[in-house]
Amino acid sequence: MAQFFLAASGLSFGVLVSGGVAALVTGLGILARFIGVSRTADRILLYEKGVFLGVVWGTLMTVFPDIRMPFGALGLGICGIFTGVFVGGWILALAELANVFPVFSRRLGITRGTVFLVLSLAAGKTAGSLYLFFMGWGKG
Repeated sequence: MAQFFLAASGLSFGVLVSGGVAALVTGLGILARFIGVSRTADRILLYEKGVFLGVVWGTLMTVFPDIRMPFGALGLGICGIFTGVFVGGWILALAELANVFPVFSRRLGITRGTVFLVLSLAAGKTAGSLYLFFMGWGKG
């Protein structure tokens, strides 16, 4: 009986969290922004399938840690690139929503070169992630 309640509450909370994430992605307009920038609105079904498969794959990798990444290091690298682009899109969408860059630039007196500011933030995040990866930190 206790297992049933654990399963039911886990399923209920999972549905609640996934609904919240879907609402946040929709509210921030992350996918709409990617589609608009890349001018690929005719492939909306491909985006939907990609998001769905990514969620299912991520859930399987989290719930069942014995599942191995296919294609070895190459598969891990490809998955890492897609994950990085997705997380970077979230970060930039949240920063844009909160007007972080205009406020930050105004406070520092930066009138030109905001593009370089954003690119330097992205390059620093990438360099830090690669350093962490190659040093082998975070492997439990």
